[in-house]
Amino acid sequence: MTIRRGAGIAALVLGGLLTVAISATIGWRPFIGPRVRPLTDRRFEPSARRLERGRYLATSGGVGCMGCHSALRATNGRVEVVAAFVGRTWVPDEVPFLSAPNLTPDPETGIGSWSDDALARAIREGIGHDGRTLFPIMPYQRMRALTDEDLASIVVYLRSLAPIRNPLPPSAVPFPLNRLVNGLPEPIHGPVSADLSTPEKRGAYLVTIAACGDCHSPIDDRGAAIPGMDFAGGFTLKFQGLSAAAANITPSVNGIPYYDPDLFVEVMRTGRIKARELSDLMPTHFYREMTDEDLRAIFAYLKTLAPVEHYVDNALPPTACARCGLMHGGGTRNKKAG
Repeated sequence: MTIRRGAGIAALVLGGLLTVAISATIGWRPFIGPRVRPLTDRRFEPSARRLERGRYLATSGGVGCMGCHSALRATNGRVEVVAAFVGRTWVPDEVPFLSAPNLTPDPETGIGSWSDDALARAIREGIGHDGRTLFPIMPYQRMRALTDEDLASIVVYLRSLAPIRNPLPPSAVPFPLNRLVNGLPEPIHGPVSADLSTPEKRGAYLVTIAACGDCHSPIDDRGAAIPGMDFAGGFTLKFQGLSAAAANITPSVNGIPYYDPDLFVEVMRTGRIKARELSDLMPTHFYREMTDEDLRAIFAYLKTLAPVEHYVDNALPPTACARCGLMHGGGTRNKKAG
């Protein structure tokens, strides 16, 4: 066997192994781009019912439009909206490469030139109007569950806003993240509905589209969910110098086992657990606008979650947690899962 032939065979073997490794791990989407559904000419007809439903979802925290796409400021520990839906950079959240776009119908800096289907595709499928993959802080993987009618209502509401010019720097997701996220978008080709027949099922739908689990579930240093820790808290939220770890909201002894529906509604309305005030990074200033029926449904669903023992207390200094691997208040009170 000649050296050249041996090298050729080695290259073929190496290429085969690399192909298998890529197929079995990150897949080929980082290299060939995301799955993309071609845009259609569908249009969502405005109606008073859709306008009100869209307003409710977008402003109450039912979906995260208001908190993520509005100009915010923190003053004396309070987070307040300066200008709604005009977009913002995420520098104050310590995500300096990200901008949430202007959602007002301004034709140059907002969504005024985007089609209804371009908006729909971005919201539920993670593809921007320019064809790029959206960074998954935009919770399109959760918003896939958004029903067709709720989707239409949100688009109709956003179209009704006064156009506000607000130029923002484009998102510049660093390599290799900008490639890895290409595997996340999934086209939706058929109708989407939801079973809302019981409070628990209605709550599951609301918790999903509000992406509650994204804040209340810890992630590892690669941004991946930690198995067995859904809704168990410990993930630290930050904004303009404010910092707080999300609470454990499972029914475990370290979560919210003592809550009843009335207390849950009271907490969401007031931002307080009796005498204890929650951090404004938990946006109860949005959720307090939700109806009692929806808040009670959310609580009914939370009571069905598997209890996870995980102590999180923002009144204590952040310490290393053996349970989730993160730093948060009361971390040393936890033991590694057996």
